[in-house]
Amino acid sequence: MNVSPLRRALGRTPDDAVRRITLITKPGCHLCDDARAVVEKVAAETSAEVEEINMLEHPDLVAKYAEQIPVTLVDGKQHDYWRVDEDRLRRAVTGGRRRR
Repeated sequence: MNVSPLRRALGRTPDDAVRRITLITKPGCHLCDDARAVVEKVAAETSAEVEEINMLEHPDLVAKYAEQIPVTLVDGKQHDYWRVDEDRLRRAVTGGRRRR
């Protein structure tokens, strides 16, 4: 893989890029509360960024995910819905690398 001189100088390669976990929720959703706890734990361990979106504020998300709430995305790609498996999410965020 070709790594830019700046990334090499900073000691960062594309695999080291900060990942973003997006949690799509709605108010009063107990599964969303469970998913939030898992997402927050994995994000704290991996330094991933977390974004939470209330689907009720976005009609397009309601149309797309109404029956799958909560939904987790990793770097904008759907990862899971309903329940979030902690180990599976961690692997997705770290690219399978083990924690140091």
